[in-house]
Amino acid sequence: MNVHECVSFLLIDQQQVLLETRSMEKACDPGLICIPGGHMESGEKQLDTLFRELEEELAVKPESYRYLCSLYHPTSELQLIHYYVVDAWSGDMKALEADEVNWYAIDNAPVSIDADRIALSEYQRLAATFSQRK
Repeated sequence: MNVHECVSFLLIDQQQVLLETRSMEKACDPGLICIPGGHMESGEKQLDTLFRELEEELAVKPESYRYLCSLYHPTSELQLIHYYVVDAWSGDMKALEADEVNWYAIDNAPVSIDADRIALSEYQRLAATFSQRK
C-alpha cells in the first residue's frame, strides 16, 4: 500500500484549537471533525505544504509554528500526517474548503480520527515547552 504524506496544523489560541468539519464531498474522511490539513504535492517539502495548505484552507499565513509529531492514519488510503502547531498567523481566517471551522477547548476537542486525538494529547503533554519557546 502506498503511503500518502500530509501536513496538518493545530491552530492554537488561548487553550483552544481550530477544527474543521470536512465537506461530505471529500474523498478522505467526509463529514468528520478534524484538524485541518492536506496532502503534500510531488516534490513538496513539509513546510511548503504547511504554508500552501494554510492559505488554501483558511486564507492565513503562519507567523509562528513548530513541528509536533508524525502519525499514520489509515483511511481510504494510508496517510502519514505531519502535525505542526501554529500559534500565530496573519490574515482574515475563513473556511475555504471545509463546511465550517470552529474553536474548541483543547482538552475536550471532538475530533473524529484517532491520529488527531493522539496529536492533541501530544500537544498537551508538550504544551509547556511550546509556550517557553515563544
